[in-house]
Amino acid sequence: MMKAAKTKRRNAATANSAKGRSATSTVGATSSQTGRVANPPNRAARAAQRRAAIIAAGLDEFTARGFAATRLDDVAKRAGVAKGTIYLHFKDKEALFQELVRTALVPLIGNLMTVPAAGGSVREILERFAETFVRDVAGTKRGDIVRLIMAEGTRFPSLADFYFREVVSRGLAGMRKLIEYGIERGEIRNARLADFPQIVIAPAMVAVMWQGLFGRHAPLDAVAMLKVHLDLIFGERRAS
Repeated sequence: MMKAAKTKRRNAATANSAKGRSATSTVGATSSQTGRVANPPNRAARAAQRRAAIIAAGLDEFTARGFAATRLDDVAKRAGVAKGTIYLHFKDKEALFQELVRTALVPLIGNLMTVPAAGGSVREILERFAETFVRDVAGTKRGDIVRLIMAEGTRFPSLADFYFREVVSRGLAGMRKLIEYGIERGEIRNARLADFPQIVIAPAMVAVMWQGLFGRHAPLDAVAMLKVHLDLIFGERRAS
């Protein structure tokens, strides 16, 4: 009788266990079918939010302290994450800085790569670019990134190399295309300008440096300055 009772209890436990597994399986399937449990997408969204917070905190820290003095501990604290979380997204401080450059500056440079549609004016494109550059770069934290490269690039050659590859070389290539198109259209008379696209870009760099160093002493109307520079290249606009 005792053996029969034990056998009965074992059978009951096995049946309950099977029901439990079946119920768990059913719940999981139901969640998958109904979409009520969306942990993977939620995890992805949370990870994207944390990454964005880290990049934003990195921008604040780099522009406030410079590259050398910035610590990932401070970035983590500002972003509200554990320091280890940063390493899930970026292998080191330099990788974080590189991502800042990619997200903050590379898209603006990409706008230069587009040659205007047939009949479009190169001068008008450069005027719009000047206005965008002054508004979105020269007087903002993006400008601080450019100034940081100028100040610390010689101490950290890999940063300067990355910046040249991702920003400077693309900007020069885009500017050269525009100049060549302007020469073809007869807007630009000096064909040698295509050999030195840096001449066209130079006032933008002056604006960045001036705003950072002397803007509080002598505010610069950078857009007006850039338009005067374009007068020197294209000729002064005639009053209509």
